[in-house]
Amino acid sequence: MFSNRKFFSGFLIIFIVLSSIFTRFYKLNWGNDYYFHPDEGNMASALSRLQTNDLDPKFYAYGQFPLYLGFFTLKIFNISNSFSNSIFILRFYAALFSILSIGLLYFLSQKIFSLKFSLLATLFTIFSPGLIQIAHFGTTESLLIFIFLLEIYLSITIYQKKENYWQYILAGIFGGIALATKISSLIFFGPIFLVTLMKLIKGEKILPIISKIILLMVFTLNFYIISSPYNLANSQDFLSSMRYETSVATGEFQVFYTTQFKNTSPYLFQFQKIFPYSSGIFQFIFASIGLVLLLKNWKLKEDKHLYWFIILIPSLVYFLYFGQLYVKWTRFVSPLFFLFPLLSTFFISLLKSRFCRLVSIIIACLPGLYFMKIYFNPDIRIVASSWIENNIPVNSKILSESGNVIDIPITDKNYQIANYDFYNNYPNNLPNHLLATDYIIVPSRRVFKNYDLKYYQNLFNGSLGFRQINKISPDYDLFLNAEDAEETWSVFDHPTIRIYKKVDQLTLEEYEAFL
Repeated sequence: MFSNRKFFSGFLIIFIVLSSIFTRFYKLNWGNDYYFHPDEGNMASALSRLQTNDLDPKFYAYGQFPLYLGFFTLKIFNISNSFSNSIFILRFYAALFSILSIGLLYFLSQKIFSLKFSLLATLFTIFSPGLIQIAHFGTTESLLIFIFLLEIYLSITIYQKKENYWQYILAGIFGGIALATKISSLIFFGPIFLVTLMKLIKGEKILPIISKIILLMVFTLNFYIISSPYNLANSQDFLSSMRYETSVATGEFQVFYTTQFKNTSPYLFQFQKIFPYSSGIFQFIFASIGLVLLLKNWKLKEDKHLYWFIILIPSLVYFLYFGQLYVKWTRFVSPLFFLFPLLSTFFISLLKSRFCRLVSIIIACLPGLYFMKIYFNPDIRIVASSWIENNIPVNSKILSESGNVIDIPITDKNYQIANYDFYNNYPNNLPNHLLATDYIIVPSRRVFKNYDLKYYQNLFNGSLGFRQINKISPDYDLFLNAEDAEETWSVFDHPTIRIYKKVDQLTLEEYEAFL
């Protein structure tokens, strides 16, 4: 009996390791050399500008640490920091930090679960759709998720141990790196300060705690300066960039890609448009029930509940701050994605029936497995391009949209393609475009979900004289409509593309009336 259990545990560990590597590193070159994530493109452009004698990226929306990490890695292996190589190295580190987060969550979950349920929480993390997606974007989210997890883990360790100077030093080092990646990660220090306060309440002497806080601040400041020196060296440019980013985040300054957040509800939006997609619908449900049951059976004097307290309170503070902002991008709440595997595991640990547990485990992993289809299939925009070139006659006049991250990469140059700017020009000159157009392409939901325009209403219902001849819709979201999510979820890697053909020629006056 013992031998069978040992064999099964060994098999499960091997499966977890291999699954972690596969789900994070498989098809890092997705997109066929087209790069559809705007933040990824901005970071790769900044990285490609770096030179050994000039390490100023002249880009301050993010800190320099992830750029330097990629740049010096390429230099060590004597690889040029071209744009495409920069994309790949950024994606490599995104995948690597995602794997490190999986391992870290395993150790964190051991603080609150038995071994088998720690392995289960790890399994749920592996097959979390949002974490799989983030690992394939060359952006900062994977790194920041890892650091936030690490700060929570170190905080629990600090609470457990009296001699904990090294934990404060490590928290300072990685806290400095977090600030050198994204300045808003200052809120990552929440767990450390919470635990420090808890130890003071327990009666720990104040002078040793003050010395530890000083250590924390010294290491944070030094690693921040070392890892992102141009935030200080070019402070005016940095502050100007921060003012711009802040004004966009708060809604003070309106840009076309934030219109999707107009009239949205703080906190509710994330539970409607982000978390069900990023965690998968079943983990989302299980985690929601798990949180209710955890709070219902709360006993703060128990160690495991104290550890839950250290996990949940800083996460709540984090969510309360970022959830109320006008802009509610997925990346703002991505450090909280690890909560759903943990809370789902707590729910399943309460199930008495082995059969119910098994079924729950399987269906909780299904959305992640389903989402992996993105990387097994050609990019949907490449599929659309091939279909267009095979089905739309050459020299056809095609109306498309600007502002969709990147145009559908149609390689046949015999098409006459007009990219209309719906954000700034509508409806100026649009009737003339419609008069001359043979086909219309809607590359994603980015424009029509952001703007309630009569044009789209009448295009979709056929009033403009165009009929939909193809809808290339990637089926990668189990039981959910990807177009209803916050646009980061679908637009950047699996948009739905619609193609319309003119079947009725309207007059200029009729087009004007429908706009």
